[in-house]
Amino acid sequence: MINKTLFCLAALICFGFGTTNAQEIPDTEFTPLFNGQNLDGWVGNKSAYRAENGMIIVDPKGGGGGNLFTEKEYGNFIFRFEFLLTPGANNGLGIHAPLEGDAAYVGKELQILDNEAEKYANLEDYQFHGSVYGVMPAKRGYLKAPGEWNQQEVIVEHPRIKVILNGTVILEGDYLEASKNGTMDQKDHPGLQRSSGHIGFLGHGDVLRFRNIRIKELPLTNK
Repeated sequence: MINKTLFCLAALICFGFGTTNAQEIPDTEFTPLFNGQNLDGWVGNKSAYRAENGMIIVDPKGGGGGNLFTEKEYGNFIFRFEFLLTPGANNGLGIHAPLEGDAAYVGKELQILDNEAEKYANLEDYQFHGSVYGVMPAKRGYLKAPGEWNQQEVIVEHPRIKVILNGTVILEGDYLEASKNGTMDQKDHPGLQRSSGHIGFLGHGDVLRFRNIRIKELPLTNK
């Protein structure tokens, strides 16, 4: 039997060369970020977000939307979670974010979006689900229909990022390299330079559900 520690180390080394086997790292190597019962360990809009039946539910009737962030800051990591969209739902995953300001610019935002909804027919490429908003576009066609649970994994080794949705890599690259000649949305994104910060859900007034939220921290790199 292969030693688990050596296996995990090998997987992390592979990621440094862009060929990670992080999906094969067992959940036992991860730390839960949500206890399934309450929002201890989280800060932000706790009127719009609530814990219920092992899920974090964002419900605009509870307070409009807004953001819910981890109390702790993270640098390099593997972040796993599951999400369930309602029709036309829009949210985001903030990473390397401060607690103030628009996380899409002062940190980084990965889209969480029912981009097959008719109202999103004219989206820019960088707005589809899994994209680094304004900076890097994700592949389309791998989201499950609203009402079905999706599994997503986000691997960050600043400045590299990889997003795996339902077992398929939909985004992979270096966000600093991608923006060296300007961002896709032609706006300033100072948060691209940040190598650590809070992780959070960024509400836009729609109902969504999240569960099985966990993280594995990775060593910092020299970049």
